[in-house]
Amino acid sequence: MDTWKRRVVLYAAFLGVMLTVTAVAYQWGMRVFEDAPRTLIESFQFAVEMFTTTGFGGDSASWQSQQMHAFVAVMDLVGMVLLIGALPVVATPLLESAFATTVPRSLEGDAEGHVVVCSDTTRSDALLDEFESEAVSYVVVEPDPDRALALYEAGHTVIRADPETTDGLSSARLTDARALVTDVSDRVDASIVLAAKELSTDVRAISVVEDPTRERYHRLAGADEVLSPRSLLGESLASKVTTAVRTDLDEAVEIGDSLRIAEVSIHHGSGLAGSTLAGSRIGERTGVDVIGAWFNGSFEAAPPPDATLSAGTVLLVSGTEGQVEQLVDLTNSAARRFGAGETVVVGHGQVGKTVVNALEEADLPVTVVDRDGGEAIDVVGDATDPETLRAAGVADARTVVLALPDDTTAEFATLVVRDLAPNVELLARVEDPESVPKMHRAGADYVLSLSTVTGRMSASAVLADRDVLSLDTHVEVVRSEAPALVGRTIGQAAVRETTGCTVIAVERGDGLVTDVGPETRIERGDELVVAGTDEGVRAFERAFA
Repeated sequence: MDTWKRRVVLYAAFLGVMLTVTAVAYQWGMRVFEDAPRTLIESFQFAVEMFTTTGFGGDSASWQSQQMHAFVAVMDLVGMVLLIGALPVVATPLLESAFATTVPRSLEGDAEGHVVVCSDTTRSDALLDEFESEAVSYVVVEPDPDRALALYEAGHTVIRADPETTDGLSSARLTDARALVTDVSDRVDASIVLAAKELSTDVRAISVVEDPTRERYHRLAGADEVLSPRSLLGESLASKVTTAVRTDLDEAVEIGDSLRIAEVSIHHGSGLAGSTLAGSRIGERTGVDVIGAWFNGSFEAAPPPDATLSAGTVLLVSGTEGQVEQLVDLTNSAARRFGAGETVVVGHGQVGKTVVNALEEADLPVTVVDRDGGEAIDVVGDATDPETLRAAGVADARTVVLALPDDTTAEFATLVVRDLAPNVELLARVEDPESVPKMHRAGADYVLSLSTVTGRMSASAVLADRDVLSLDTHVEVVRSEAPALVGRTIGQAAVRETTGCTVIAVERGDGLVTDVGPETRIERGDELVVAGTDEGVRAFERAFA
C-alpha cells in the first residue's frame, strides 16, 4: 500500500475513535451536568457537527454549566486541529494524485520494429537524439519514478518498469522490437540481456561495457553486439597525442583513396595562435580546405576570413594525407615539435588505461597520475592539487591527458594545469556534452564527450544501414544518399545555410568527386559525404535524406 494511502486509513481510524469518544463524553456530560440526557445517536450528531464546524443545532441553549462550556470549547479546538490535519494527510495527496502526470507501465498502441532502451542514464540523451533524427521509434524502460517522469514530461516514449525482469521487458513489447540497447553498468547490462534472451532469442541485444575484459561475459549472456565506447574514446585521445608527435599515425577519416577529413587543434605556443584565418594563409601553405572550426566549444561552418585562431581552436579540414600532415606541423608549437617532454595521463580508469597502453605501444614516454596507488601509477595524489601535478612533471610535459570520470573535477584540473603549463597541449574526456564548451573556456585544446561517442556507437549498431564514418570526433561524418537534392545544386539547396553541414565529397559510380562547390549538381544514385555537428547532420537527414 502506498504511504499516503496508509496515512489516510490511519487518519480515518483515528477520526472515528475521536468521534466516538466525543459522543460518549458529551452524552455523559449532558446527563450529569445539565440533567438533559441525550441518546448516543444525538450525541454522535453533536460530535459530527462540531468537528465539521457546521454548528450545534438547538443544543447550545441547553448548556448552563461551566463544565459543559469548557468541554465544548476544548472539543472545538480539537476539531479545528483535526480539520487542518486532514489537508496534508488526505486532501493534498488526493489532489496531487488526481492532477499528477502518470508514467505508463506498459507500451501502448501497435508497437512494432521499435528499439527498447534500458535505461535512462547521462549517456542516453545522445542515443535518443540519434533515433529521433532517423524517425526510429523507441521506448525507454526506466525503473526510477522520478527519472521516468522527467523523460515522459520531456516528450520521450517511456514506461516505468524494471528492465532486469521479463515482466518489465514484456511491458516494453520486446518480442516485437527490432533491438534492445542497454547501458547501465556491466553487471546490470548482463542481467538485462539474460532477461531479454529468456523472452526472445531472436531480438538483437546490444550492450555497452565499461571494462572491455567483461565483453566475454556479455557474449555468454547472449548479447549480439558488445560496445566499448570508453576504449574508443581513449584510443582517440591517444591518437591525438601520437598524431601530433608522429604524423605517420594519422587518424583522419579516409574518403576514397586520397581525401582525408581531420580535426586539427591549434596548440598553445603555435605560430598560428592569435592570427586570423586569412592571415594564417593555411590554404596556401598546406593546400587543405577549412570546412569549419570549433571556437571555445562552438562549431562554426565555413568561418569568415577574419575569424581569430586562438589556442584551443579545432579546425575541421579536408585534404590529402600529406596536406593534413603539413597542417599538423604548422599548428604544433616549437616545443612540441622539437621538445622531449613526456605525456602526463591524469586518471587511470578505463579511458586512462587505454591512453597509456596506446602510448606505450607507440614507444612514447608517459607518466600516470591517479588518486589510488598501484603498480602502473607513477604519482599518487589529487588531480586538482598543484603539488601533485608538479611532481608529475606537468610543467615540462609535451601533452597532458585528463581522463577523469567527474566533469567538475576535470574542469578544475584544467584550470590548474593551464596555470602550471601555459603552452602544454591539454586533451580531455568529459561525460556530459554540455561540459565541452566549459572545458574549452578553462583552457583545454581538445575535448571528447563519452555520451556523444556512446550515442553514436549505439545508434550505428542499431541502424546497420546508416554509414557513420566518424564516431570519435567533435563532428559527425556520414555517407548518405539525398533524394531531395537530386537535380539541384548544392548552392540552390542552400545546404550549409539550412543545416550547418558541409558536403565534402560526392561518390558517383566508381569515382569520387572532391571538388564540391555551390555549382555541384547532385545526380540520381549519388552518395554524399557530409560533415557537421550531430544536430547539423540530423537536420541534413531530415531535410534531404
